[in-house]
Amino acid sequence: MVREDELLVGLDIGTTKICVVVAKITEGKVNIVGIGSHPSTGLRKGVVVNMDSTVNSIKKAIEEAELMAGIKIDSCLVGIAGAHIKSFNSNGVVAIKDKEVRLDDISRAIDAAKAVAIPADRELIHVIPQEFIVDDQDGIKDPIGITGVRLEVKVHIVTGSVSSAQNIIKCCRLAGLSVDDIILGQLASSEATLTPEEKEIGVALVDIGGGTSDIAVFSNGSIKYTSVLPFGGNNITNDIAIGLRTPLEDAEKIKKKYGCAFSNMIGANETIEVPSVGGRKPRTLMRKTLADIIEPRVEEISSLIYEEIKKSGSEKLLASGVVITGGCANLEGISELAENIFNLPARRGYPIGVGGLIDVVNNPIYATGVGLLLYGFKNTHVKRQRYGKRSTFKKILNSKKLLKRMREWFKEIF
Repeated sequence: MVREDELLVGLDIGTTKICVVVAKITEGKVNIVGIGSHPSTGLRKGVVVNMDSTVNSIKKAIEEAELMAGIKIDSCLVGIAGAHIKSFNSNGVVAIKDKEVRLDDISRAIDAAKAVAIPADRELIHVIPQEFIVDDQDGIKDPIGITGVRLEVKVHIVTGSVSSAQNIIKCCRLAGLSVDDIILGQLASSEATLTPEEKEIGVALVDIGGGTSDIAVFSNGSIKYTSVLPFGGNNITNDIAIGLRTPLEDAEKIKKKYGCAFSNMIGANETIEVPSVGGRKPRTLMRKTLADIIEPRVEEISSLIYEEIKKSGSEKLLASGVVITGGCANLEGISELAENIFNLPARRGYPIGVGGLIDVVNNPIYATGVGLLLYGFKNTHVKRQRYGKRSTFKKILNSKKLLKRMREWFKEIF
């Protein structure tokens, strides 16, 4: 586990914002001591498209977090997302050497499960055990010490584009940060927003960000399915800009201040002021007009997410419903609309399980940042060595051994 009094830093590199959350480990608990955020313009659908802009945004967010926390930040846990993320389930079977399951047997079983063909331009990010089966007994979470002759493990494998991950690491390096680990965004968000009971009974986490919608399904305490869809809050903002004939920047502000995803919740006489383009005077419109633009898009996004879950065969696992997090979770009426689409209970996902500046991070937009800290704290595989050091980074980029080095970056330690 992470040592007492050690600092952890989570860096959420999103399409619309860069978020940094700093925590100190005190008395076995993650205590938030600082946050920083800055608008992000260098990413598209979770993938870096402008290196300089992304590096500048990271620096600004880091400076803000350093000022609040009163510390110097030099390393971080980074969240990764984007349409390039692909995942699937696999299983591996081995003979138990000494008739009693030991750590070596588990390692061999996991190695067998991840011995699948992966394209050369992709790398493993996570290999997450779902359950173990000893002989005919399934549903085992920790098989150490159990007697048997045959050990099987079911795992969830997450892969990502080598170049996309490399660009994120490079941006961090250019911003003066080394990377302790790379963690899937929705896996991090789940640590901050879902309760153990929800994961056990069955729940879908839906993280709707600016450029992507990230899905994670849990059941029996383990992750069953993950997916990333290439649409999110930016699609809503574009609809508002076109429908109300207002600049994109103003459309984003209007969405955050007056947006509602369920038009039935709006009073008949509510009005909003809408800036015009080309220097024209602002106009006063009914707020219901705005909701009539937002609702169809949110309904479409929710329907596509539900279809994706149904396509995976996971919809029957969602006994405790849906948890919506990310920036779009702040839209008024989004949980009510989701309940209609999914025909399941739905709630907003706020960060939980931390101390310190709780009121400051009590917002779905910080779910991934806080989750990165909780994931790093709870999992012993967080790597203490630093990736991308100044003296070796350029050599790594130019080396013929790049793929081998990338495998080391992404290899999960159990």
